[in-house]
Amino acid sequence: MGDICSKCGLPKELCICNTLFKEQQNIKVFTLKKRFGKFATIVDGINTKDVNIKELGKKLKAHLACGGTIKEDRIELQGNQKPKVIAFLKKQGFGNIE
Repeated sequence: MGDICSKCGLPKELCICNTLFKEQQNIKVFTLKKRFGKFATIVDGINTKDVNIKELGKKLKAHLACGGTIKEDRIELQGNQKPKVIAFLKKQGFGNIE
């Protein structure tokens, strides 16, 4: 018999905890105008207890081919990437994205 999830009580193969946590998060994606007229896209509201924010930031930067950083539990990406970020997060299974 396989391992059992401590949160939902289902076997690890059938566990849906990770999917539920992603769908229940309220994520805000917005742009800021930085120095010298440059834009930055900010992804805020990701619960760092349930999602590895560093890994998600790395995936976003690779997918969008842009630079960025993680500051104060927020992902900051270079450029105006808002529509692409929203599409990527929806594809990853995140629910409430504003």
